[in-house]
Amino acid sequence: MARIAIYIGRHLCTAPRPQKEAEALAAAGHEVTVHGVSYDPIYASRDQQLAAGKRWRWEPVADFSSHAPGRRLAWLACRLRHRAAKSWFERSGRVTADVWGYANRALARHAARRPADLTIVHAEGGLWFGRRMQEDGARVGVDFEDWFSRDLTPAQQRGRPVAVLAALEEELLRHCHYRLTTSRSLAAGLAGAYGVSAPAVAYNTFPSGLPPPSPASRPTVSLHWFSLVLGPERGLETLAAALPHLLGDWRLLLRGETSPGYRQQWLGLVPAALRPRIQFLPTVPAGELPARLAEHDIGLALDVSAIPSRNLTITNKLFHYLQAGLAVAASDTAGHREALDIAPDAGQLFPAGDATGLARVLNRWLADRTSLRATRHGARAAFERHFAHERQQHLYAELADRALAR
Repeated sequence: MARIAIYIGRHLCTAPRPQKEAEALAAAGHEVTVHGVSYDPIYASRDQQLAAGKRWRWEPVADFSSHAPGRRLAWLACRLRHRAAKSWFERSGRVTADVWGYANRALARHAARRPADLTIVHAEGGLWFGRRMQEDGARVGVDFEDWFSRDLTPAQQRGRPVAVLAALEEELLRHCHYRLTTSRSLAAGLAGAYGVSAPAVAYNTFPSGLPPPSPASRPTVSLHWFSLVLGPERGLETLAAALPHLLGDWRLLLRGETSPGYRQQWLGLVPAALRPRIQFLPTVPAGELPARLAEHDIGLALDVSAIPSRNLTITNKLFHYLQAGLAVAASDTAGHREALDIAPDAGQLFPAGDATGLARVLNRWLADRTSLRATRHGARAAFERHFAHERQQHLYAELADRALAR
């Protein structure tokens, strides 16, 4: 048994991949603890529910989720330090701990003071203190959930030390023995960019669980899109442009946290006559999501291809749709092509950003319910055959064993 510490830099309920990693490593006999940051009372409650009864522990390093005035003031101070660190970097080029995210200084201090046999990091700030720990002789692993230095738009990169981040990625890819990412496409991209061997791949998927009910014959076809945040650069503008071209009886549900301003801005792209067909929903606890998704017919995976990280990864939502037995309409990113090459009966691709192409895919299913039902069954079958977490979880333990043997 080894002590393994996983650092995520956010709420546990917003980080499904570290949960599965912790479960797999604990099942292999290791003592596993996940450390992060807690700041939202609702999410904090979900964190506790997720961790209850598990073989691993959830221990937030910095907890600002209490309603006590001191905690809320501390959270405000934490956010202000992060903002100031980004501004300082823009002016001076100097990188401090706080530039990487909220409470990253506290995470780094915790990791250094309580070294584990293997420390696994999942976020940009984790790369920064993980590399320092590695230089001091600690065993460090990295899960490249994203290609951190090639994520987000140029405007969103402001205040982020991208060159430093890329150097950290290269160093950790070159020297870590626990290296993991989300798709073969992303693994190949990282290897080619940095001249290293490709990291291992574990798809960011979920346990098979109980099969959802057989697709019902209902007059209205239900389209569903979800993410933690509903906002720009997620393909939703393409969706808005496609809606006027859809035929037949359909409804659209968009699930995710968003601002009233963006919601109104997005609805402004949709003809007024179609707006009653659209419903906005809040996020739900992870345990409820598969059943909620199974109530729908078509899952929308609309990610853009211009951002390398989003182009190469396979998003959580695509695997959620397969798990719930939804037909998948997916933009033709490299990651989505990889998934549907493995599971061709589970959905259809359309050119990323092409509203006419998206409408064409959806109209095939709207016009042919038999084909839609067959695709839904194909999605669930592909999930069980190829993607269920039970088929991925051994990879975590094998990588940890190799890293611990060094």
